[in-house]
Amino acid sequence: MKLTAKFVEHVSEAGKYYDQHGLFLHVRSSGAKKWLQRYTFQGRRREIGLGSAKIVPVATARRNAHQNLVLVSEGIDPIEDRKQDSVIPVFEVAAREVYEENRPTWRNAKHAAQFITTLETYAFPVIGSMSVKEINSSHILRILSPIWVTKAETAKRVRQRLSTVFKYCVAQQWRSDDPANTVIVEALPSLKKKKVQHRKSISYNDVSEFIETVSNSSAGKSTKLGLEFLILTATRSGEVRNARWDEVNGSLWTIPAERMKAGVAHRIPLPLRCVEILQEAKKISQGSEYIFEGTKPNKPLSENTFNKLMKDLDLEVHAHGFRTSFRTWTQEKTNYPREIAEAALAHSLRDKAEAAYARSDLLEKRAEMMEAWANFISASKDNIISIRV
Repeated sequence: MKLTAKFVEHVSEAGKYYDQHGLFLHVRSSGAKKWLQRYTFQGRRREIGLGSAKIVPVATARRNAHQNLVLVSEGIDPIEDRKQDSVIPVFEVAAREVYEENRPTWRNAKHAAQFITTLETYAFPVIGSMSVKEINSSHILRILSPIWVTKAETAKRVRQRLSTVFKYCVAQQWRSDDPANTVIVEALPSLKKKKVQHRKSISYNDVSEFIETVSNSSAGKSTKLGLEFLILTATRSGEVRNARWDEVNGSLWTIPAERMKAGVAHRIPLPLRCVEILQEAKKISQGSEYIFEGTKPNKPLSENTFNKLMKDLDLEVHAHGFRTSFRTWTQEKTNYPREIAEAALAHSLRDKAEAAYARSDLLEKRAEMMEAWANFISASKDNIISIRV
C-alpha cells in the first residue's frame, strides 16, 4: 500500500516502510526520517537519498522516485546525474560567463554593457537564481511578455541575448535545448513592422551653407572642425570623434578594424581641406591622443556632440545624414562608378562572389573623388552671400 502523509508524520517505530518505484521511508531509532530509493542500473543495485521526510512530502518523494526510474529507462544513472547537476550553474552565473568570454569580441564597451544590463534588468529577477537546466519556455514568456509590445526592440534584443546564453549552456552540456529560440516568438503577440526611419539628411547643394552656419555658431572649435571633417570624409560620427593622431600619415587616414562597423580597416584619402583641418586641430591640441578632443582632457568628443549642436541650431539634419548627401552627389553630379562611391562609404559588397574578387580598396580613384567632393563644397561656399543686419 502507498504511504500516506498522516502515516509518515506519526510513525515512530524504527524500520523501513515501502511505497512504490523502489521508494521507502527509513525511520531511525533516533526518530529521524529519510526518503530512500532502491533501483537497478546496468545490473547493479543502487540506493539514492531523496531528502528528509520532515521537508519533502510523500507526494514529492514519490514523483522524484518516478523521475529517477525514467532516467534509468533512458540509460542514465540518477546518482551520476545528480553529481552532474551539482556543477550546473544558475542562469546569472552562466550569463556572466558568456559576457566575460565575449566582451573582447564586441565592437565597443557600450554594446558589451548593454548585453549584461538588459539581462540584469529583465531576466535575472525571473530566472537569475534558477539552474539553467530547469528553465523552460514558460519562464522565457514571463520575461518577454511584459515588454514585447511596449518595448519591442528591447524585447527582441533580450530574447537574442537569452538565446546566446542558452546556446552556450547547450555547448557545455548543461542542457539539451534553447528555450529562447525563435519559436518562442510565435507564442507572443505579433508586432506591426515599423516603417524604416532614415537618418535626416540635407541636399548636397545645401552642405556648404550648413558648414558656414556651424562655423558662425558658438560651438567649440574642436566640434566645428570635427563636424566639417566628418562631412568631407563621408564617415560616421564615432569614427571621427574617436580619431587618433597615430591613425594619420600625411594625407591618409586609416581607421583600424575594431572601430569600423564591418570590422575591416578602412583607408581614407584626405582632401586638402581635411589636411588643413588637421593642422588647425593640432594648434588647439593639449597633447591629447585624440584629434578632436572633448571638454575633458585626453577624451574624445562625446557621443551626442554633433547632433546636439544641430539641434541647438534648429537644423533638421543628423550627422549620419551627410553620408547620404555625399552618396547622392556622386549619383547626380558625377560619373564616378558605383563601386568607388560605395568603397568611400566602407560598404561591403552584398554579392559574395563579387566581393571575393574585389580585393582593391580603389584608394587612388577615391582620392580624386574626395577632392572633387571638397571642391564642390568649397565652390558652393564661395557663392554664399552673407547678409548682415
